[in-house]
Amino acid sequence: MIAILQWTTLAICCVATLVRVPSVLRGENRSLFWILALMTLAILLSIDAPYLEVDQALGGMNIANLLLRFVIFAVIFFLGLRMARGFSADDALRLITGPIGIAVAAAASAVVVVFLMMDTAGSSAGLVAVFAKDDRNAALVEYYGAAGRLYPAFITAALFPAMLRTLRSGLPALVRSSAGLLAVGTVAICLSLLSPVVPPPLGFMRFVINYSAVLCLVLGLCMIWLAKTLAKHAPKKHAGMI
Repeated sequence: MIAILQWTTLAICCVATLVRVPSVLRGENRSLFWILALMTLAILLSIDAPYLEVDQALGGMNIANLLLRFVIFAVIFFLGLRMARGFSADDALRLITGPIGIAVAAAASAVVVVFLMMDTAGSSAGLVAVFAKDDRNAALVEYYGAAGRLYPAFITAALFPAMLRTLRSGLPALVRSSAGLLAVGTVAICLSLLSPVVPPPLGFMRFVINYSAVLCLVLGLCMIWLAKTLAKHAPKKHAGMI
């Protein structure tokens, strides 16, 4: 089930990215293409087989996991900017780019320090093998994961009020539906902060929450793009939407 969810999410991200290629070649909406491309890379690096291949090429020290963290940080930052500007969420934009956002980003960068403190030898997707080495490494993996989830949760939580405002607005149904999907994705990302307390028998829920979040974000972005495309053939009342 988990493998199906992983590969399905990867396939959807790939298709969404490829669909954007013609627009990019015309010089249109390039930022959305790169957001989707980075999402695709992040999903690829989260799947066992591709992860192990990439990490072995990087020396077998789980550098690929650290790379994955910063790809996610980049995706969520640019996605946050895109959504904040597209939904006219000046409050969210100030949070993301202001002192608070910078402080949270700095705190999240602690993943590098924690990573260097771990015994990361031996490629292992999700650092499963590192976690199993001893209690010290197990604790560090938990801290590492918490630091990695902090920034995405902050960005999406900052955007959540804008999504709710859009849901209650008079914007086209397609835009409001996309806001609903993005809001669900936001909730899922925030729920991922609870990963350390998920009991082992329910460990699969971590994957369900994480991949559901990505699916909601990708589909929400695609729906907004579709709404904007349709708006080109209609009155330009909502032309500013992402």
